[in-house]
Amino acid sequence: MAEFDPEKFEDKYANYFTELQRAYKNAFETMNDRFDSELVHAIDQQVLNESEPFYEDGEFRIELPENPTDRVTAVVVDDEKLEATLSRYVEEIRAELRAVFGLDERDEPKA
Repeated sequence: MAEFDPEKFEDKYANYFTELQRAYKNAFETMNDRFDSELVHAIDQQVLNESEPFYEDGEFRIELPENPTDRVTAVVVDDEKLEATLSRYVEEIRAELRAVFGLDERDEPKA
């Protein structure tokens, strides 16, 4: 595991590509095991493929593309279930990013 440096995360794809892939993959596997796999796959392919992780003020944030729920067309699902599953998925990605980088929610990385 690479030691996390918030400044290096600004160029995350050059510095932490492997770790980002691992976090997203782990989140996908967790979600796929616990929720409707077709819905999870659709969210992964139609929304999260254009998401962007950021590290700000001591925590990870996932920026989604505009109108994320409108992008999910591969499955028929009611809005409430879609929004709840997407929200849970984003939280799972944030948790996996913390785990992959060895950051506890209460800890600040070393500058």
